[in-house]
Amino acid sequence: MKLISFINLGLLLFTSIFFTGCQGNKNLSPGEGFIDVDGGKVWYSIVGEGKKTPLLVLHGGPGIPSYYLKSLGALGKDRPVIFYDQLGCGKSDRIRDTSLMNVEHFVKELGTVVNHLGLKNYYLFGHSWGTMLGTDYYLAHPDGIKALILSSPALSISRWMTDAGDLISTLPDSIQQVIFMNEKGRTYDAPDYQQAVMYYYHLFLSRKDPWPADLDSSFAQVGENVYNHMGGPSEFTVTGSLRNYDRTNRLGEIKVPTLFIAGEYDEAKPTTVEYYQSLVPGAKFVLIYDSGHLTTIDQPEKNNQAVIDFLNEIEK
Repeated sequence: MKLISFINLGLLLFTSIFFTGCQGNKNLSPGEGFIDVDGGKVWYSIVGEGKKTPLLVLHGGPGIPSYYLKSLGALGKDRPVIFYDQLGCGKSDRIRDTSLMNVEHFVKELGTVVNHLGLKNYYLFGHSWGTMLGTDYYLAHPDGIKALILSSPALSISRWMTDAGDLISTLPDSIQQVIFMNEKGRTYDAPDYQQAVMYYYHLFLSRKDPWPADLDSSFAQVGENVYNHMGGPSEFTVTGSLRNYDRTNRLGEIKVPTLFIAGEYDEAKPTTVEYYQSLVPGAKFVLIYDSGHLTTIDQPEKNNQAVIDFLNEIEK
C-alpha cells in the first residue's frame, strides 16, 4: 500500500513538473494591446482560451499586416494564438527611419514581444518573410521555441527570384513583355505594370476570386515604405536590403520539430520548399492543393488541419 502511494506521489510530481515545464508561460488571456519596442508601439492580439502551448504568428511582407492570417485563430480552441503587426504596418506605429527597416531590428522587436508576453515555451509560425524572421530569431534565441512552422518560406532570395522567373515564364507573352519593359526602365508605378503585377498575384499569391475582406485589409494597411525598402516593387522583384538573404547553409542547425507548408501554386514553389525541408533534420512537408502563396486565405481549413496534425503529433 505504501509502495503504491509512493509511486502515485512520484507520478503526480513528475506530471506536475512536466506540464509546468511544457507551459511555463504567464496567463495568456484573450485580448489585445500594445507593446513598446524600439521605434514605437506594436499591436498584438491573443485569440483562444485553449491551455496547450501557445502559437506565436509572424506575418509576411515585410510590412503586410496580420489580417490575412486571421484564420489561424481557429486553432485557439486548443491553445492561445498570438498575432502582432510588426512595426511600420497594420495597427502598429508607422516608421520612416530606415535604420529600423532591417532583419536585425525585427529580430530584436520579436524578442521584446516574447519577453513582454512572458513566453517561456511556445511554437513559432512564420509565413513568407515571417519565415526569414522566425528562422533568424530561432538561430539567435532558440530557448523556449518548441517547434517551427515555416509556411511558404523565403529562405533564399536567389531561389525566390529563380522561382519567380519560372512563374512569370508561364504568363501570356503580352504580360511578360509589360513586366520586362517596365522593370528594365524601373517604371514600377506604370499602370500596365501594376495590372501585370495583379495578374501574377491572382495566380500565385491568392487564387480566391474575389479576394476576401481580410486580404483587402492587409493591402489597405500595408507598410509600403518597409516593403519597398526591404523587399522591392513587387513580389517577384526583390531590389531591397533582403536581396542577398540566404539561410540555406544554416538550416541544419535547427534542432526542433519543423513543418514546411507550401501551396500548389505558391510563389515559393513546392520543389524549393521541399529542398528547404531536406536541409532540416527530421522536418516534415505538407502541400496544400488548390492554393497560392496565401494558404490561410485560399485553403484555411486544410492549412489549419496541417498545423493541428503536426502539433498533435508533437504533443501526444
